[in-house]
Parts: sequence; structure tokens; C-alpha cells
Amino acid sequence: MPRPSTTTSSGYLLALTQAIEKKLQRALASQSQRLNLLQELFAVIALEVDGRARDIIHMRDDDGVSPEEGRIQNQLCFYDVLADHYVRVPDSGKLILDLIVQLWSQSFASNIFALPFHKWVFEVQLENSEVLVRYSSALVHGATNVFWIDIQTNTRRFFSLFQQFPVFPNAFLVGGPADIFVIELTDQLQKLKVEPVLLLYLSQIKAFQGLELRMTTSTRLKACLYSFTSPGGPMYPTRAVRHAAWDALDFLFPVGRYPRHLISLFFRLLYPWYWSSSCLNFILSCAKAILYSILRLIFSKWENVRKP
Repeated sequence: MPRPSTTTSSGYLLALTQAIEKKLQRALASQSQRLNLLQELFAVIALEVDGRARDIIHMRDDDGVSPEEGRIQNQLCFYDVLADHYVRVPDSGKLILDLIVQLWSQSFASNIFALPFHKWVFEVQLENSEVLVRYSSALVHGATNVFWIDIQTNTRRFFSLFQQFPVFPNAFLVGGPADIFVIELTDQLQKLKVEPVLLLYLSQIKAFQGLELRMTTSTRLKACLYSFTSPGGPMYPTRAVRHAAWDALDFLFPVGRYPRHLISLFFRLLYPWYWSSSCLNFILSCAKAILYSILRLIFSKWENVRKP
């Protein structure tokens, strides 16, 4: 079967862009149907691309490589295609941006902006810093919303929005994509109250080791982890969460490990009502360690007896 021409691919992307423009214009013109129209548009651009559309979109460039083909593994959504298209052809999304700006205060507007323009924001060169701040704020707000949509539905539809996309030369305000991701993650961590979820995040956060972050971002991450290491308010973390936070903190920031523990112990001594539980846990931990050591010794001797 012959591959469609590059013109066909460009025409498909142009038609998709025009459909989004019409939907936004209808939302702007109809106040009563505005919320429903924006919700429908958000659902459409978050849909997965079907096989036929995928064949049309996957056009090879002059080097024989399709940008989407080199990146996509399993799932390709319309916002993925649009994000790459608006980076390659920035002017093609100008009308959509103008319409979204007029709908900033509406629900789903920041979500609709964040999905197809999350790469464009790092690529665009704007002289007006106020406009850049507005776009960056909308990106963060929209990315936060879709992050919680994935969390609540237990899906990974918006996973590609949070991958390590390339560091562009005009990283603004808070640094590069890694800084933005870590800052948002620390904010979300402090809102989580479910122990299994917190334990999962604290165990996986060790993947940040070696990540190049700004000093302010690194300090923010360190403060976030440290806030989970102390019992009582305002977090009231469980013992398991406190230990997981200590493990992550010591793994990511080994420098100053012992002074941190010493200072934490000093402040724990100022609250005598925690002593009883701490002593009980220490005794139980020692008893378990001794019991396991005895069992290992018995099993090892039993194995030695059986071998001859």
C-alpha cells in the first residue's frame, strides 16, 4: 500500500487545527454552551489516534525519519501530534493561542493550552515577559490538572507530557523542564494524604539522583522530603512514611546526612510524649533483628549438617 504524500499529512494537520479553531470560536460565541464545548474539545485532543490517521500523520521528512515515529512507543494521542507540529510550524497555532487567551478564565482552557503547546512554550521567543509569564502559568496549571486526571483514573494518557523533553535554550523563570517537574511534584506530594500513594512516590523519587537542578529547586525538594520525617502536625506522617522520606532524603542528598539525623533526634527529645513509642519501636526492631539473626544461624547450621 503506497504511503500518503507529505502534502496529505500537512493537509490533515491543517484540517485538525482548523477544527480546533472552529470549536474555540463556537465556545467564545456561545456563553451557555461554552463549558460543554471546551470539555468536548479537551476530550477530542486527548483521544488516541486511530490506525488510519496514524498512517497519514507518520510522514517521513527529507532524512527519512518521522519525528513522531522516533518518539512514540505504544500510545499516540492527538495532542502529541499537535505538540510536534506547533514546534515545527509555530505560526500554525497563532489563532488558537489568541482564542485560548480570550478564554483564560474558563474551565478546561488551561488544559487545552497545555496539551498541544507544552513544547512550544519552551521553544517560543517572546520579547514581552508578561505574555511569557501568562503562558508559563497556564502551562503549569493545565499540567497539574491533567496530572490529577491520570491519578484519579489510574491511567497514563498524559504521561508523555511529563517525560524528559529536550532542554531548550530559553528555559525561563524556574529553569528547565526538570526544574518545573520537580517543583510541581513537591507541591503535589504535600497534598497527598494516602499512605500507599506517598510510599510509592517516595520510593520512586530516588530516580532524581544525578538530575541537574537549580539550587532553589534542589532546596525545595530537600525541604519537602524533610517535612515528612517528623511526627505530628501539620503532616502527621506515619512511621512508614517517615522512614521512606528519610531513605529518599539520605539517598538524594548524602552530604549532611548525619547532622540532619542528629538535629532531628535533638528536636525529638524536646517532645517526651513521643519517647514511649520510639523506645517501643526500637526494642521491637532490636528483638526482630536478634530473632532473624538466630534463625539465619540455625538454618545455616542445618544446611551444613545436611550437606555431608
